[in-house]
Amino acid sequence: MKTEHKKPAQKTESKPGDDLTLMAVMARFGSEDAAREYMESVLWPDGPVCPHCGNADAARIGKIAVNTAKKVRAGLRTCADCHKQFTVTVNTIMEDSHIPLNKWLIAIYIMCASKTQVSALQLQRQLEIGSYRTAWFMCHRIRYGLAEAPAQKLSGTVEADETYIGGQAKGRGRGYVKNKTPVVSLVERDGQVHSQVTPQVSGKQITALLKKHVSEDAILNTDESPLYTKVGKSFAAHNTVNHGEKEYAKVNPDTGHKHTTNAVEGFFGNAKRSIDGTHHNVSGKHLGLYFAEIDYKYNTRKGTDGARAFGGMQRMTGKRLTLKMPNAAKAGSLPCAKD
Repeated sequence: MKTEHKKPAQKTESKPGDDLTLMAVMARFGSEDAAREYMESVLWPDGPVCPHCGNADAARIGKIAVNTAKKVRAGLRTCADCHKQFTVTVNTIMEDSHIPLNKWLIAIYIMCASKTQVSALQLQRQLEIGSYRTAWFMCHRIRYGLAEAPAQKLSGTVEADETYIGGQAKGRGRGYVKNKTPVVSLVERDGQVHSQVTPQVSGKQITALLKKHVSEDAILNTDESPLYTKVGKSFAAHNTVNHGEKEYAKVNPDTGHKHTTNAVEGFFGNAKRSIDGTHHNVSGKHLGLYFAEIDYKYNTRKGTDGARAFGGMQRMTGKRLTLKMPNAAKAGSLPCAKD
């Protein structure tokens, strides 16, 4: 009689944050003090760092005792080098916020763990935030914190395509795009994605985007659009599919390369359903922030919810978002929140 030999289960290496679940976050960080201590361990893994001058010498950073009478808040420190005071929230998306830090942690977890989108109204109800405007700006701050271009250029097989986000203009039909916001996405097959909201889609902008974020050794896959014809010569190969002739995938018999843009089109389909199903309507000037959140979730899709939230927390430092729209937003960078 034959006996079946089961393969031993492969051990997966645990990552920081894997133990975080929504229930764990709410139980462990029920108080603002507990949330502050955890955030310090995330943003200062090797000890406190002065956000003003960069001093990381623990001997030259003092912790000031809480004094309600003198309005000395918990977690306040002073730097002996620059003689300035700071807390862990200084120079982060949470700076100058009156929302308790434990609510910030819960909001970051909910937004990062959710595979789709989370509305500001939902967070306002769940976290008992005073106003919709406050919850809305909180969500935008978190999205701004998540925004980050890939550390390395995309390589291997990279699919590029553009889409238009926005409603249908009355009497114009679905093909009318002047009322919509263009988005260009670059999807590394089985890898990362990088999306860019652009004022307009042109050969010049497509060329600059591809050369900045795609390795010259990569194989570029696009549709038959002439926008990619010239820049496609800058890469190892440029494969196209003719959507006008209902051609969506083919294999080159000489190289064995699969010509398709199904990955980037699937990404666009999921992104549109996520935005439409949750927010229904998104302003073009804020669209870059929504795609920053979508990109981050796509790029961390293989991790656990806890690891995704932990990684999101690590990105929250060194970034400030105010209600005033900076001039950089007009140049095509991520827009800031503004009514």
